[in-house]
Order: sequence, then C-alpha cells, then structure tokens
Amino acid sequence: MHSPAVFPDHLKRTFERQLKLCDDLEAVADSLPAGTDRQFCLHLARQIGPVLRDAHAVEEQFLFPGLIARGGGELVERLRLEHIEDECFGEEVQYELLQLGQGRAVLAPEATGYMLRGFFEGMRRHMRHELELLGDLRPAS
Repeated sequence: MHSPAVFPDHLKRTFERQLKLCDDLEAVADSLPAGTDRQFCLHLARQIGPVLRDAHAVEEQFLFPGLIARGGGELVERLRLEHIEDECFGEEVQYELLQLGQGRAVLAPEATGYMLRGFFEGMRRHMRHELELLGDLRPAS
C-alpha cells in the first residue's frame, strides 16, 4: 500500500481528516457508557457530513477518471453506490452522536459503540482500498 504523502496535498489532507474522524469516533466508542464528552459528540456530529462529502469529491476527481480510462466503469459504479451507503450510514451515526451530545441517547451504549465501530472501520477499509487503487493508477517510474 502506498502512503498518502505521494499524492497531492489536498488528497493527503482529505485522508488525514478521515483518519482523525475515525480516531475520534473510536475514542467515543471506547468511552461509552460513562465517559462520554457530550460537546465532543456534538462536534463530531457536525464533521461527519463535510468529511464524507469532501472525501467522495476527491475520490471522484482523482480515482474515478483513471479507473474509467482503464475499463473500470463497473467498479466506479459500485464505488458511487458505496458513497451513497456511506453517507446514509454517516447520517445515522450523526443522529446518534447528536442525541448523545444532548444527553438523549436513543440506542443502548453497546449498540452505539457497535454502530460507531462499524462506521469508522468501514471508513478505514475504504481508505485502504482507495490507496491501493490510487497506487495502481500511478504511472510506473
């Protein structure tokens, strides 16, 4: 797998923001049920949508054209569907974080932790896959 450092700065920043969000969500999951910082949950809830939208836009700008050029149209369509799924799951996580931040958690702490872990592990897996695809699309030196 290639390091994000070999790609343009804004792509690197996008990966760094996603990784930071994943780490922060993991910290919340680890803090459940008693150690939850309500303000931090509200802060994270506001970040999810923008981080996902930026990541998807960068993926579409840097990854999709190269995949299409190499006959990967079906893969691009699958990735577009995954973007929709990611954003829907992100909305569910955002809602639960807002509820936690307001002291009105909807789910049991174990369920919230499971939800958060499913979301951030999915994001990390998606980023690893993207880095592999981006590395494969780089011209050989």
